Amino acid sequence: MIYSISIRQSAVKSLEKIPGPDRLRIIKAIDLLKEHPGAGSILKGEFSGLRRIRVGMYRVVYEIQDNLLTILVVRINHRRDIYR
Repeated sequence: MIYSISIRQSAVKSLEKIPGPDRLRIIKAIDLLKEHPGAGSILKGEFSGLRRIRVGMYRVVYEIQDNLLTILVVRINHRRDIYR
């Protein structure tokens, strides 16, 4: 099944601040989630129920909404800031 992608406005703002080549790699990685939503690592603690993928020095935190066949991108940020 192919999932649709939804990105929170705060994640879009974060993505806009990322330099061009890294931004393109992140967009490509998010696009790949349509076909492989379970590819990311499962998060624990405060972020329980979410997953993350690593794209270079950046992290994309997302939620899989199986009932809607949607992937909701919650956060995009540098790895040192993503969990703050």
